[in-house]
Amino acid sequence: MLEKLQALEDKYEELSRLLSDPQVIADQAEFQKHAKAHAALTDIVTAYREYKETLKRRDEAKEILAEESDKELRELAELELEELDAKKEDLEQQLKVLLLPKDPNDEKNVIMEIRAGTGGEEAALFAGDLFRMYSRYVEGRNWSIEVLSENATDIGGYKEIIFQVSGQGAYSQLKFESGVHRVQRVPVTETQGRVHTSAATVAVLPEAEEVDVDIDPNDLRIDVFCSSGPGGQSVNTTQSAVRVTHIPTGIVVSCQDEKSQHKNKDKALKILRARLLDKAVAEQQGELAEARKTMVGSGDRSERIRTYNYPQNRVTDHRIGLTLHKLDAIMQGDLGEIIEALVTTEQAEKLKNVE
Repeated sequence: MLEKLQALEDKYEELSRLLSDPQVIADQAEFQKHAKAHAALTDIVTAYREYKETLKRRDEAKEILAEESDKELRELAELELEELDAKKEDLEQQLKVLLLPKDPNDEKNVIMEIRAGTGGEEAALFAGDLFRMYSRYVEGRNWSIEVLSENATDIGGYKEIIFQVSGQGAYSQLKFESGVHRVQRVPVTETQGRVHTSAATVAVLPEAEEVDVDIDPNDLRIDVFCSSGPGGQSVNTTQSAVRVTHIPTGIVVSCQDEKSQHKNKDKALKILRARLLDKAVAEQQGELAEARKTMVGSGDRSERIRTYNYPQNRVTDHRIGLTLHKLDAIMQGDLGEIIEALVTTEQAEKLKNVE
């Protein structure tokens, strides 16, 4: 492990030199590439340097114990050695986690798709509640959100909403949200006061750049049509809505939120690229299913992952057995505790497989 860490520190120092080289600074593409690599190594190099400093101080404390006869100095050295031993163990664990193979998509933006499931109008309302929950979580992290496509209901829910979340590490924090989310509550349409169970599905896809997914224009069928639903004068009068069909896979994406046909086409292609990348990754993971399976679940969208129980103010994540009695705060975007527990569980599983 130490050899690998030293090699990473050497790489980090080389990147630091390159970032101050006038020739590299003049070439923005080259500079950005090195800056990204430099930033990716910062955490592990910082921890490694702290680890080396801790080992040095441990050696010094041991020397004092071996050579010093003064009782007071020896007591101080023993106390310091005890603290440094604990710090050494913590840093070793931290470095093991930092050395784990990274998901290549972790730093990407994400495209999230929320769809109403079983439960009719109540499921659509719950889909809207999930969208607002994620929106507040995103705002709290100073990320940005952009709606790409929506199919709203008359009473404020969504049959489907697709949106992009942009922010550093967005996929690493949101990737565990894929799956079936179940709600237990009294619907606004319920006259008897009975608790109903409804569901919505969430899909989290890493945003795909054009270099990630090569789409042959000949594989696309693009249809234009008039928008439908609320939207003002342009609705039903101009052919601004776009439907893109990827012929080899049969994936169809429609977008009609913008008044511009060109903008709708761009958004539809962005969603299509993300779905094609997700499909390719899913196929690859299917081949390596046993090697990649972790306690936090497979990411299969048919898997029930979480229950939101309103009468008991309770949220349960079924993959890790975590129950929190603070549903009101969670629906306001306070997802940090759940996401942190899921990330920690995945890391623990990976460490177990490494060991």
